[in-house]
Amino acid sequence: MPDLVRAYLDADTPDKAAVLLADILKDPKATITVVTDLLKQGKAYGVAPVGLQPGLPVAVHERTYRYGLYVPPSYDPAKEYALVLCLHGAGFTGDAYLDRWQTRLGENYILACPTNVQGTWWTRHGEDLILATLRTVQARYHIDPDRVFLTGMSNGGIGTYLVGTHHAPLFAGLAPMASGLDTVLMPFLENLKNTPLYMIHGRQDQVMPVELSRTLAQELTRLGYAFQYREHDRVHPMAGGHFFPREELPALVHWFDSQRRTALPKRLIVVRDATHLTPFGWARIDATDRIAAFTDLLTDSRDEAIVNRRYARLEAEIVGPNRIAVRTERVRRYSLYLNEALVDFSQPVTITTNGRIGFEGMVVPSVETLLRDARQRQDRRMLFPVLLHLAVDEGP
Repeated sequence: MPDLVRAYLDADTPDKAAVLLADILKDPKATITVVTDLLKQGKAYGVAPVGLQPGLPVAVHERTYRYGLYVPPSYDPAKEYALVLCLHGAGFTGDAYLDRWQTRLGENYILACPTNVQGTWWTRHGEDLILATLRTVQARYHIDPDRVFLTGMSNGGIGTYLVGTHHAPLFAGLAPMASGLDTVLMPFLENLKNTPLYMIHGRQDQVMPVELSRTLAQELTRLGYAFQYREHDRVHPMAGGHFFPREELPALVHWFDSQRRTALPKRLIVVRDATHLTPFGWARIDATDRIAAFTDLLTDSRDEAIVNRRYARLEAEIVGPNRIAVRTERVRRYSLYLNEALVDFSQPVTITTNGRIGFEGMVVPSVETLLRDARQRQDRRMLFPVLLHLAVDEGP
């Protein structure tokens, strides 16, 4: 069965996956416990290239792009490694950043730097390229899913904020440098409830004014979220104050060393536009009132709904044994993914939505649910054999 489960997770077409899933479900040995243990073990990694690897291919919607990769020479496929995804600024490439960064990290880090020719990380293409690079590296190398970091400079910092907030459960931390976030996108900072930030900005930055980061720091302070913010006075002969000083590196790497993802937080907050209704940790917004919908520009501020920051919001919290409280805004339907780290399957579960009981009863774990979600997430630390769909009662 281990080979069959692995083949299902790696199947390159839905049809192949469907056939393999049917074969697994026919096997009487395919119990929740057995399949969960297999998924937690993950795949066995073999020998893979190490050192600097510029210009590697990555497929995004049937087109091929490039990323640079650095793997420490001491790489051991039996050991888990942290991964740093680094996004370049305008006028640079992933390979250029690869050369700059590979000397900055220790032997316990793998570094991946995708190339977005225009440096437009605030687009749907940029988002897809980042996620595809992450999945490609995870498929080839033994990455610790609880130690994946996203960082970027200038335009890359904007991408770090955007992709980091929309996909916060993937990352142990975000480190945007010399960048900022448009005011209409500020509500998405709430998604970082369980994902800390490390921000760096130069006081003499004439490209991205330091007030951008100061505003973000003020908002994160208001939210009560974990972050560190450092300003520097250094000036580069070519870039002025718009750069990442080498002197700031030790503190940043020390911060990376200390961070671990909280894969299953007891409380999470999800803020979504209509184009990001995908799983967010153990929750998902499925249907909403009319809300903002981004175009291919994830920073689009022309639409009236975006200008007015009309987004959907869901807050879910384990408030007691087998009791979950959910609060929503502009949400019609949502789903919760559950496992035994969140609830006790041997006892009834109660879920309230906006103060009203929306579900009360036993939940039944399913091998099919477990496998389908594991294939979608490809994350051995986030496994869910129960999926509940709930409607939001609008009341009288």
